[in-house]
Amino acid sequence: MSKDMDNRPSTQEPKGPMAGRGANGGLPKIDKQAVKSAARMFSYIKGSNRVLFLFALACIVLTSFVSVKSNTFLQTLIDDYITPLIGQANPNLGPMIKALIYMGSLYALAIVISLLYNLGLAKVSHSVLKNVRDAMFSHMQLLPVRFFDTNTVGNLMSRYTNDTDSMRMMLSQSVPQMFSSFFSIIMILVAMIKTSLPLTLIVLGMIVVMLVVVMVVGGASAKNFKERQSTLGKMNGYIEEMIYGQKVIKVFCHEDKTKEEFDGRNETLRQKNFKANAFANILMPIMGQLGNIQYVLVAIIGGWLSITGRTPLTLGQIASFLLLTKNFTQPISMISQQINSVVMALAGAQRVFDLIDEEVEKDEIADVKLVNVKLAEDGSLVESEKFTSKWAWKKPLENGEFELIELKGDIKMNHLDFGYVPEKTVLHDISLFAKPGQKLAFVGSTGAGKTTITNTLNRFYHIPEGTITYDGIDINRIKKDDLRHSMGQVLQDTNLFTGTIRENIRFGRLNASDFAVEEAGRLANADAFIRRLPEGYDTVINGTGSQLSQGQCQLISIARTALADPPVMILDEATSSIDTRTERLVQEGMDRLMHDRTTFVIAHRLSTIKNADAIMVLEEGRIIERGNHDELIDQKGRYYELYMGKKAE
Repeated sequence: MSKDMDNRPSTQEPKGPMAGRGANGGLPKIDKQAVKSAARMFSYIKGSNRVLFLFALACIVLTSFVSVKSNTFLQTLIDDYITPLIGQANPNLGPMIKALIYMGSLYALAIVISLLYNLGLAKVSHSVLKNVRDAMFSHMQLLPVRFFDTNTVGNLMSRYTNDTDSMRMMLSQSVPQMFSSFFSIIMILVAMIKTSLPLTLIVLGMIVVMLVVVMVVGGASAKNFKERQSTLGKMNGYIEEMIYGQKVIKVFCHEDKTKEEFDGRNETLRQKNFKANAFANILMPIMGQLGNIQYVLVAIIGGWLSITGRTPLTLGQIASFLLLTKNFTQPISMISQQINSVVMALAGAQRVFDLIDEEVEKDEIADVKLVNVKLAEDGSLVESEKFTSKWAWKKPLENGEFELIELKGDIKMNHLDFGYVPEKTVLHDISLFAKPGQKLAFVGSTGAGKTTITNTLNRFYHIPEGTITYDGIDINRIKKDDLRHSMGQVLQDTNLFTGTIRENIRFGRLNASDFAVEEAGRLANADAFIRRLPEGYDTVINGTGSQLSQGQCQLISIARTALADPPVMILDEATSSIDTRTERLVQEGMDRLMHDRTTFVIAHRLSTIKNADAIMVLEEGRIIERGNHDELIDQKGRYYELYMGKKAE
């Protein structure tokens, strides 16, 4: 990326969905944004999946009922079947066996139901994951270049992987477990009150103590889980940068320095992970021990009440109540444990929805379209449904009809001011023109504004001051897709995709025939080296193009642009990173590509622009010299210094 982009706004991590902890360190407050994120997450459960999700929740309630029923059955088993048989010489075990078979059948049914709802929730959660990722990727295609300039690849990838997976875990595990625990608590509480109100009050007193522990310990864990999620996104961004920059690291022998910085970031992540998991892991043991204390208290007080006759309790009631007590604390512990997962999932969900809510490129006033045309018998332009390599602007008229204006590539900039951020202007009062078929070159120091000018041509950024006209039409009236379709770009950094070379070239025009693809390869001087590859045009390359040289990748990029056959070309230092021999091939390919096209060239090697119709010399965002090569050499100004310095090397 050009240094002209250094003034872009920096990346900022989105805030989590939870407000900070209270002064006494309680659970984080779930604000309106968190509730909104949760509601949006569930909105992705659509159609048959919604029915399946509701069915799964109903099954969870049923399994909770069976669990409580098994607890209360202990009282029936002891008082109605076991106690009456004590002391009998020939006890009749038939009724007890039937009761046991009945309970066994309920347990078997619960196992089957659990299997079904777990499979159902797995299907629902993965469907939601797919729908969310589809929405993210579809929306991402509509975002402006500014968004990608200010967000690292690693941070974006973290939203596609870690954040969406935390949402899946919430739907498939946290929500079902909390739902099951909630109904279990209600059912167990009702059963406990029916058995013994005094013992129930003792249990509720201990529950208050447990809730205080959950608020303190769980709150600390939730806070660190949110911070861990944000730290993990930054860590992924750093790793992605280091992977892409390995050659630079090795060239400058900075392995130790980058390792030291990685260790620092990794240590920060370790600390966040440790704190989050430490609090989460100690919560269950603490709750377990408090549950044991509660169990002992209930056993002692229940036995004392029964012996003293203050509250007549049977042996079966005491045993059943003890089992209910034990099972009452378990769902509370489960809820407290899942709170961390829910907090992390909602933090991830907000990062995901922040991406989906990013403002897309706007095109409100654009009403001019780009169309293929052909010449009618009378010499007028007629719109064509087939690709003709001849273009025109389809401009609406006040009477509802359309005017076809031939696309010639006549571009003018008038008093253009621009900055990537409002506080800092990068371009100052830029005025220039390019007549159809002319070749304009931009030269100047790094950061002078060369790439920024071409970015304004594509409407990658909004232009606050000044105008740009294209064949007499304000480019703000031209639809962005059509505007960019009329301009081909060959950049210094080539971008290839995993697939065949043929597919990479065809990316310039997806409906192009194989013959057209190979013609573009020949025009770009790429055909010879492509045919020497094992599978020719059908040779598979990876996205980095590591099997090819830098020059070969550039030739494929030129072929891709040639296939698109745009009327206007932008060449951004396209030969700066390749050897002299390959440069000749690339330059020949670009010369063919530039023929009869309006061309803007950002020059790294000034020898490549000697034949330009006009050369603009920029410094600090201003045009300080303009003219052709000979005129600028005669002026012996900044261009003369740059050219002679280059020549001396």
